[in-house]
Amino acid sequence: MAVYLSFIRLVALLGIVIAGLFGCAAGPDFKEPPAPKVSRYTEKPIPTTLATAPDVPGGTQQELEENGDIPAQWWTLYKSPELEALIQKALEQNPTLGAADAALRSAQQNLYAQIGGQYFPAFSLNGSGSRQQVPPAAYGQTGPTSIYNLYNANVGVTYKLDVFGGARRTVESARAQAEYQQYQLEGAYLSLTSNIVTSAVKEAALEAQLKATQEILDSQKKQAAITEKQLIIGTASKIDVSSQETLVSTSEVDLINYEKNLSIIRNQLAVYVGEQPSSANITAFNLSTLNLPEKIPLSLPSSLVRQRPDVKAAEANLKSTNALVGVATANLLPQFNITGAIGTEALTAGALFGPSAALWSVGGAVFQPLFQGGQLIAQRRGAVANYEQAVYQYQATVLSAFQQVADALKALETGARALRSASNAERYAYETLKLSEIQYKLGTTSYFQVLYYQTQYQQAKIKSIQAQANRFADTAALFAALGGGWWNRTEPAFQPKANVNENQNDTP
Repeated sequence: MAVYLSFIRLVALLGIVIAGLFGCAAGPDFKEPPAPKVSRYTEKPIPTTLATAPDVPGGTQQELEENGDIPAQWWTLYKSPELEALIQKALEQNPTLGAADAALRSAQQNLYAQIGGQYFPAFSLNGSGSRQQVPPAAYGQTGPTSIYNLYNANVGVTYKLDVFGGARRTVESARAQAEYQQYQLEGAYLSLTSNIVTSAVKEAALEAQLKATQEILDSQKKQAAITEKQLIIGTASKIDVSSQETLVSTSEVDLINYEKNLSIIRNQLAVYVGEQPSSANITAFNLSTLNLPEKIPLSLPSSLVRQRPDVKAAEANLKSTNALVGVATANLLPQFNITGAIGTEALTAGALFGPSAALWSVGGAVFQPLFQGGQLIAQRRGAVANYEQAVYQYQATVLSAFQQVADALKALETGARALRSASNAERYAYETLKLSEIQYKLGTTSYFQVLYYQTQYQQAKIKSIQAQANRFADTAALFAALGGGWWNRTEPAFQPKANVNENQNDTP
């Protein structure tokens, strides 16, 4: 009994020592980088109320709400049930998002492993039985050879004292890596949702351009047939016919390109939702069924670095490399270890737990590196260089984030004005074309004028459609550049209905 009480006292003393050692850790403590001290994103202020183009898709007046908060599901502001259903399917099936989710879970388990391995003593239970023959010469004696059985059972404990904080810095680095993977997942979520929105808008634009080109082509073919008849009766020349046929062929080429690009974007949408292009049932999108968000929350510049997943990931990487400097520093300092064991040993199994079979041991060790060819010093210098690299990467990420917001704001502001001008240009081109066709029938203008105005209207129509699409896409780009509102989301980023690999690797 006295042996066991002594061992218990030893364990209690060990706990007291451990509690007292958790003080300062080697290496620099991490400090959160301050937000850039800027009051706006762009060189010149952007008006909070943007231009409008009534009666055309995408022409809704938009207002920027300074210091507004972005909703988690910002794409619902487009008021498109088809778009919302497509994104929901992608959140359940997209393999890239699923891979990012698995990477996060792996990093979290590594963190738990580091906490268990670095912070707690390791206990082990051992048992053995053997039959041995020992000659008396082994003890410097003479006589008959000894043959006996030996049974042993013991509990051992080992613990590395974290005197200089190497263990704490290791756990700190693992925790930062888990944070990094968390923000990588959020970045994948933001990238997926914004890409689906912009791809849906692009599909709607291509569909509208294809339809407009088809209408223009039909009109050009009718005009070509009329010109052929006029050639026969002598009121048109061969040049008139050739020029009109050239317009028809050019429009046919445009039509084919729109068909190709439309197929490509629909294939991309199928991949986003994790399905084969051949079997994906993707709803066709139309600009007229999309609604342009009227109110756009605009975060303060000081808040951007706390919202962008890529900036937060870069900060987590900065934190991890900073902790590894502490690990490398602690490796240069003395290492302290405590070991202990308590158990029994006897010549027979029945006596294994008898009063005279008890044994225990306690030990301590200290290790101080003296010379290892400069290995530990070089490792610390490398850790410092890695930290400096992470600092520069963080700075570059922040600059890129502010640039993207500035670009998106400028695109939104100029896109509103461009749509208004493109809408006017389309209307004027159409009116001019109709007037020129009337004048041609009356014989007061040449056919070349009609051809010129046909081409002009076709170009204006396509530019108007593209300007409409740009407003939808630029709005999505701004939401993404501001971080996408992930901090307001309550459900997980990856939402699989069923994990096909759930039980695949359950066995240890």
